[in-house]
Amino acid sequence: MSTRLSALAASVALLTAFTVPAASASAGAGGGATVNLVTNPGFELPSPNLADWGSIPGWSCTGGPAEAAVTTTAAHSGTSALTVTPANDDSTGECAQTVAVQPDTTYTASAWVRGNFVHLGATGTGRDVAPAWTETTSGGWQQLTTRFTTGPNTRSIRLYVHGWYQQGPFSVDDVRVDGPAPAPAVAAGSIPTTDKVVFFTVDDGWQRTPEAERFIADHHLPITAFPLPMPAGIDPEFFKRVTSVPGSSVQDHSVSHSDLSKLPLEQQQVEICDARDALTRLFGTAPVVFRPPSFSWNADTLQAAANCGIRTVLTADADFSWGASNIWHPGPLQPGDVVLMHWTDTLATDLPRALAAADAAGLKPAGLVEYLH
Repeated sequence: MSTRLSALAASVALLTAFTVPAASASAGAGGGATVNLVTNPGFELPSPNLADWGSIPGWSCTGGPAEAAVTTTAAHSGTSALTVTPANDDSTGECAQTVAVQPDTTYTASAWVRGNFVHLGATGTGRDVAPAWTETTSGGWQQLTTRFTTGPNTRSIRLYVHGWYQQGPFSVDDVRVDGPAPAPAVAAGSIPTTDKVVFFTVDDGWQRTPEAERFIADHHLPITAFPLPMPAGIDPEFFKRVTSVPGSSVQDHSVSHSDLSKLPLEQQQVEICDARDALTRLFGTAPVVFRPPSFSWNADTLQAAANCGIRTVLTADADFSWGASNIWHPGPLQPGDVVLMHWTDTLATDLPRALAAADAAGLKPAGLVEYLH
């Protein structure tokens, strides 16, 4: 107990040593309307189909469902709030999410909290800022607020809330990061280039065959994989192997493979951000490209993708899945074409057919991301 109290005292001293920067006169270098950028800020949104059991949409909690849960009693507003009960004396019960931001821009973070020694803060801002915290809310709700100004190269921050060691449960509701949103992502079906290259993309991930893996390795093919988090989590080593050729990568394809055009922006953001987070945990690199399921998207999709740090929403202009050889423009494959395939039991024969079509057009498969960004 004494060790934890000493750490708490040190933390309090550190917090008081910082100065929270004043709000800038304008919204920031990027300008734009002030919006709340937090995913699932009120803990009201449902988990997508195929999401991890016990997951809280938009949020990653260190203790998982053993500590953190959405409750429907005594919310600050709406019907739900987050309640965290640290599982042991070594846990602060932290829950966090990645928020896409603009460089050189001031943002205001806030949350309504209930409990003892609850903290709200952000890391990765480019400039050190102390969290907001309260010693106790005396059983009621209290709003914590802090401001931060991003650095010149900062495009995402990590927003967090947590309690303190041995201080019991706490609740959180109505979380905000207010400021200008990132510019909408760019929609593309092909990549503008005069290089004689084509891009092989493979979606979903439910059927993973050694024959397809062997063909990719034998022909040294750069592959852009768009797996759903569930099959990726079942067999992450497979996706690491099939994307081991230089230029290959794993990118975002949503959590549940739903028609995003039928969902509001807030739920689209959950689908894209939660898939981003799951794939980042599995493969160590955050996706920068989003493939909308069934190529179904709208303007909200472009903004939701940007709010998740995604810069390109990519469809395709050729489909070689399930024995097909469809090119959706006149003539053969052209430089910059994006070829759609799927991780199915036909992929081992789809890949050589796509490669033959590329060879006939004088094109070579290349890494997608390096041509986009």
